Amino acid sequence: MEKAGIGPATGAGLWCWAVMSIGFMSVVYLIAINAMAFWAFARDKRASMQGARRISEDRLLALAFLGGSAGAKIGQHVLRHKIRKEPFRQQLNGIVAVQAVAIAAFWALRFVNSGLLPLTGGQ
Repeated sequence: MEKAGIGPATGAGLWCWAVMSIGFMSVVYLIAINAMAFWAFARDKRASMQGARRISEDRLLALAFLGGSAGAKIGQHVLRHKIRKEPFRQQLNGIVAVQAVAIAAFWALRFVNSGLLPLTGGQ
């Protein structure tokens, strides 16, 4: 039952609405976490120049790990911040690599499950 255009009327419609909502919320989350990661790099850069209290490397890496790796890498390069600090740089690059492999695996599984990328050369 649908009230004044709020929500879908059928079970299949409800499922589609939920999936679209999850997709939308995922995009919102990724935008927010990447903006936070970039902001954290900018704030840490400013603090380092002013001699103020810094943001720990663990927190910067945690933001990248939680989905803000693009914002962290953009912040690192645009702000030229923590580009020579070798353990940090390797750890951030490792997080980016693991997330890239996870995204590639996710998309490959979607193509296989949709039948666009067959696994066997069957008849």
